[in-house]
Amino acid sequence: MHAVRHVVCAMSGGVDSSVAALLLKRRGYQLTGVFMRNWDSLDEQGVCTSERDCEDAYKVCHMLDIPFHQVSYVKEYWHEVFSNLLKEYQKGRTPNPDILCNKHIKFKHFFNYAVNSLGADAIATGHYARTSLEDEDVFQQRHYTTPQSLFRDRFEIRNSVRLYQAADLFKDQTFFLSQISQNALRRTIFPLAGLTKDFVKKVAAEAGFRHILRKKESMGICFIGERNFEKFILEYLEPHPGNFVSIEDGKIMGTHKGWFTFTLGQRARIGGQRDAWFVVDKDVTTGDVFVAPTTNHPAMFRDNLRTDRFHWIAEEPPAELIRTKMMECHFRFLHQMPLMPCTVTLNQDGTVWVTLAKPVRALTPGQFAVFYKGDECLGSGKIVRLGPSMHTLQLGREKLGETEKFPFETGQNSKPAG
Repeated sequence: MHAVRHVVCAMSGGVDSSVAALLLKRRGYQLTGVFMRNWDSLDEQGVCTSERDCEDAYKVCHMLDIPFHQVSYVKEYWHEVFSNLLKEYQKGRTPNPDILCNKHIKFKHFFNYAVNSLGADAIATGHYARTSLEDEDVFQQRHYTTPQSLFRDRFEIRNSVRLYQAADLFKDQTFFLSQISQNALRRTIFPLAGLTKDFVKKVAAEAGFRHILRKKESMGICFIGERNFEKFILEYLEPHPGNFVSIEDGKIMGTHKGWFTFTLGQRARIGGQRDAWFVVDKDVTTGDVFVAPTTNHPAMFRDNLRTDRFHWIAEEPPAELIRTKMMECHFRFLHQMPLMPCTVTLNQDGTVWVTLAKPVRALTPGQFAVFYKGDECLGSGKIVRLGPSMHTLQLGREKLGETEKFPFETGQNSKPAG
């Protein structure tokens, strides 16, 4: 008989984390529920959603007869996630706060609190993901310090824990977990790994969690929710008026309040323009936002990008990439974007170049390039540079007297984002 294992489960007040806690309780673990408060504000209807979520999480813990704690990471979220988000927008990028929240808040601050303050043997969350460890194996893992060098000591023997896609591929959340540390991953349980969302809802209904089944699925910025983005971001950044400029002829089409209120690919609502225009590029030095008259304009498509230093979940690049400096795998930069074949080139400083099998619509600096090999999520890197668009390449060919158009696909990701 092994000792009863203590698992601390992150409770959001939603159906996924509630069912995760229920399943852990049924497995006989000593269980503690923790609600994280990461953002202090009212929503646009004047309701403090975190208060309601906290109450819902407490009700579930009471029903399961387990201890309930709340912790505040409002300061940490502001300094490590939200201030970064503002800086990225000012640079003309579009950040992904959900990935950063998992990296810095849930799988760093919450993980350390659970292990060091609550004495957890492991943590659990309601994410749809799985690892290479069986649940019992998680409790055998020791703490390791993350190496500071690009690669591990070649003589160090350690089996890295792998992150794999969940059984429900539509709900799979490995994309959002692609920046978490090896140390946290090796002591994390994902109880929903093999379940579908529909089955999770059925379990919640049978358990009597009706108060959470009535809630709408959370959307929008992590912990901030769904709201008018332009109005929200202008509460924190000073307006920087600029021009909408046609990518085709340089004509000024209208004005805007700031380049940071737009992301590549979205529809630009331009006063006085009856036809739809779409954002294809931004220039933060002039404040110009470049627009095109169609959602699938060649200026929207690119097949090349570079990331910052890539975060490998296994802590070092795959052996194939280290050996040859190139590797074939699959790529996405949006959560539910179909996986795209690509070729990865590793640079000396740990950054990577990515060449896609075909041009993709609205590749966006600030978003994360996430790599997959089979059903394994290898990690991610922030997109910091884009290659030329198909429109730019076409203009170059025309200047050289070549009239052949560059083909590009418009099937995937062609729906305008606004």
